[in-house]
Amino acid sequence: MFSHQYKKASLNFLAVISLLMMTGCSTIGDLKTSVSDKIFGRVATDAPDPLAEIKETVATKLLWQAKVGAADDFEFSPVVEAGFAYAASASGEVVKLDVTNGSQIWRVKTGEKLSGGVGVGGSLVMVGTQKGIVYAYDNAGKLQWKSKLSSEVLSAPKYFDGVVIARTGDSRIYGINADDGSRKWVYDRTSPALTLRSSAGVVVDGGAVYAGFGGGKLVAVRADNGKILWEASVAQPKGVTEIERIADITSLPVVDGPLVYAVAYQGKIAAVDRTTGRVVWNRDISSLSGLNVQDGRIFVSHAAGSIYALDYTTGKTFWRQAALKNRQLTAPVPLGDLIVVGDLEGYVHFLSRDDGALASRIKTANSPIMPLMASINSSTVLAQTRDGGVYAIQVK
Repeated sequence: MFSHQYKKASLNFLAVISLLMMTGCSTIGDLKTSVSDKIFGRVATDAPDPLAEIKETVATKLLWQAKVGAADDFEFSPVVEAGFAYAASASGEVVKLDVTNGSQIWRVKTGEKLSGGVGVGGSLVMVGTQKGIVYAYDNAGKLQWKSKLSSEVLSAPKYFDGVVIARTGDSRIYGINADDGSRKWVYDRTSPALTLRSSAGVVVDGGAVYAGFGGGKLVAVRADNGKILWEASVAQPKGVTEIERIADITSLPVVDGPLVYAVAYQGKIAAVDRTTGRVVWNRDISSLSGLNVQDGRIFVSHAAGSIYALDYTTGKTFWRQAALKNRQLTAPVPLGDLIVVGDLEGYVHFLSRDDGALASRIKTANSPIMPLMASINSSTVLAQTRDGGVYAIQVK
């Protein structure tokens, strides 16, 4: 589906007809569902490459598994904080697990359909709903407050210095008082004619909120009052049709030292100066799930299935692993000397950080891994599948 950022009036008639013909849809609603499902992999357009046998150089094992509930058409990713893991499901359940063995500490039912993953901070556990409500629980699972926003919350709320920051599907970012749920500020922006409905949320660092939007725009706003600091162009839309011109940032930016990195679908990856918003370098790489940074290297999952390791100062390629074509990879997770990605068939792949060689793989379930995995420690990664499984996988 495409987001409510989509403005019907701004699509001209010929573009609509062209899109309907391309997708075989009869209504705008069908169009929105069909195209986004194909782009985000819920409908397979190209078969994934079969997995070739590999010579495993590291041993991995399933440490534990738990169940939270299916994600439906939304993206739910686990989060790890202070020895506990948190996960949520579309049906409205939120669970807290012990990261050492997966045992359940508590499980709460919000009573509403959830659409955004779990955020943890400031002694709060936060989730968002399809109706635009943010629920905040304490560490014991007791409801503290709820706050009504303008549209569905498609990503995990974040906490910073007494403020809960939540993003809604209509291109707004809200600052909410963490004590009582009252609204402190709102940042609003105009979206392009056609944008993808994605679970891209916000990153908060050093008092600034970083978020990617449609049209390849990356913005920084103040966490205390929502005032914009700068806007940068990560990618420029290009092409003839509205679909070809989609160049949205559908993943989280990553902050590292003086730079913030972002990557757009059908666009570029860019390094941006955190102080001025100046683009330091960019290069043509398309990604839906995103990137990560560790020790001077950027790791990014290409939309077509390759994994790249790039130099953080120039964008130069160190290595590229192309053996996972069309496998709809998650964002890479650095794990010691390894890089970890999940795929649409429930496999979790371990690559050498040095040269990208496939070092190991393990199967979780016959269900796609959610775009963002979490690291428990330097040897254990946590993955959530679309059917609601939560898996802790350890490098032995």
